Amino acid sequence: MPKVAYSEQERAQIRKALLETALELMAKQGIQHTTVEQIYRQVGISRSFFYSFFATKEDLIVEMLYLQQPHVLAYARQLVSDPQKSWKEAVRQFLVACCYGEKNKIAVLTLQEQQMLFRRLSRENYQLFRQKQLLLFQNLLECFGILPSFQRVALFTNLSLAVMVVRRAIPDTLPLFIPQAADETAAFQIDAIVNCLEQMRQQDLLQSKPK
Repeated sequence: MPKVAYSEQERAQIRKALLETALELMAKQGIQHTTVEQIYRQVGISRSFFYSFFATKEDLIVEMLYLQQPHVLAYARQLVSDPQKSWKEAVRQFLVACCYGEKNKIAVLTLQEQQMLFRRLSRENYQLFRQKQLLLFQNLLECFGILPSFQRVALFTNLSLAVMVVRRAIPDTLPLFIPQAADETAAFQIDAIVNCLEQMRQQDLLQSKPK
């Protein structure tokens, strides 16, 4: 017989399990290919009980992306602090891991998923998501030893998301792109981002030197 009442602590544990399960499944098989049913069945609750936590799948996705952010930042810090890696190697490995998110347990929105998600978000929730996203990229720049002005954060955000979205969109969403060169294209873009960040870092080092 199903349980009728849950304590606040039990509900908090179930909500956490739903988010962690969503992140695990969406990172592995893609957001679009992960269903609400897969998530609530794996957690062991009913469909109706799931919707007492999240009104829509989009609400779950946004919360799941928030949950992922500290894990992504911790991964970047781990790479940068690795004495076996140079600064460029660490930054490049981080960007490659994000670009090929499904291979590295990182959920990345495709172009269609972004369009679907943000069509259904309220203006308030969209602004909140934007703020959290910019804060993540600001923290990443600081992790890489770069002073995070708004312009730098905005550029780093756009460049990073561009390579992730384009790589995942070839060839299904971008049929005029040549799929045989998809990985080489992503590698070129990632190297360009790393070089751009290195220039910022060098500028900061020069400016910090006593005159």
